[in-house]
Amino acid sequence: MIKKHLIYKKDKWNMLTVEVHGKTLILREISDQWGEECHTFLSRPEMMHWAEGRFSKEGFDGTEEERETILQAFKEV
Repeated sequence: MIKKHLIYKKDKWNMLTVEVHGKTLILREISDQWGEECHTFLSRPEMMHWAEGRFSKEGFDGTEEERETILQAFKEV
């Protein structure tokens, strides 16, 4: 069974989802700038490491509250 988690969705062109396939986590990031990027992780700690780098305080284009909401959604996967 595949379980899909929505991390965020601004519109149909800007969203991030995580699908859980057993122990494998497949992250799909869709943006109007870059198209679709797909990342495969073999563990939650590996995915969290990526997420913390991708949504770092220095590089995040948004409020700290939005950033915390996104990281919390990752933790709930």
